[in-house]
Amino acid sequence: MSDAALTTVQNAARLLKAFLSRDELLGPSELGRRLGLGKSTVHRLLTTLTAEGLLEHDPRSGGYRLGIVMFELGEAVRVHMDLHAAAGPVLGMLREETRETAQVGVLDRGEVVYVDRLESSHTLRLFTETGRRVPAHCSSSGKVLLAFLPQRARADLLDSRPLPALTPDTITDPALLCAELDQVRARGWAEAVNEREIGVASIAAPVRDHRGDVVAAISIGAPIIRLGAAQRRRLARPVMEAGDAVSRRLGWTAPATLPPASTRPARATTTGRPAHADR
Repeated sequence: MSDAALTTVQNAARLLKAFLSRDELLGPSELGRRLGLGKSTVHRLLTTLTAEGLLEHDPRSGGYRLGIVMFELGEAVRVHMDLHAAAGPVLGMLREETRETAQVGVLDRGEVVYVDRLESSHTLRLFTETGRRVPAHCSSSGKVLLAFLPQRARADLLDSRPLPALTPDTITDPALLCAELDQVRARGWAEAVNEREIGVASIAAPVRDHRGDVVAAISIGAPIIRLGAAQRRRLARPVMEAGDAVSRRLGWTAPATLPPASTRPARATTTGRPAHADR
């Protein structure tokens, strides 16, 4: 980045920070005075930040206020900070109950980012670092997060990117993926078996905020020798209960009953075998 571009970014950041003064509206002249910037520089910054939704212009007063995008960014920061505090104790209990790696992931541009994680005590375990990104379509957390998106948002996201095959069992057909996502939404949990990595399975359930919106997924993952079909059916319930526990800590009021932890209907492959059968 050139020195001029870096200066522009710094000036834009300083301009936005000027609104920390709690003044609802600030005019160009006042902003220029506070920041020590010329009129033309302030005007360019205001025009750009307004176009991006970071500021809003009040035509009656001629002043500017923080825009809706700043509110959305603040909400995203708050949710992630609250999520870390809410999920930590529950992750510990989930790991102790299942003896498997427990983690929390959020959706970002079609990928799952794991923001919190506790490793299994088993010698044979997974090695996915906190902060790592994985494609949403082939992970249980990603399936949960995609399943609970509004239909239009889900369709737009899936239409905007390919579904790469990481293994022979990865779902690459959008229609098949959407059918499975509908099942995930109906039963309240997702699984991924051999879909991102051969020999690995995982189970995930939604985490909701105080409005009931799904903002994250909580999951366990393990080598498939420890997380076969019977174990997944048994552990789906504690994973869903962990998701509800984190949600309650975020202010969500849980329904009276949980959906049944039934197994996923088998997907037929070209070989005729169930696609999620343990290999």
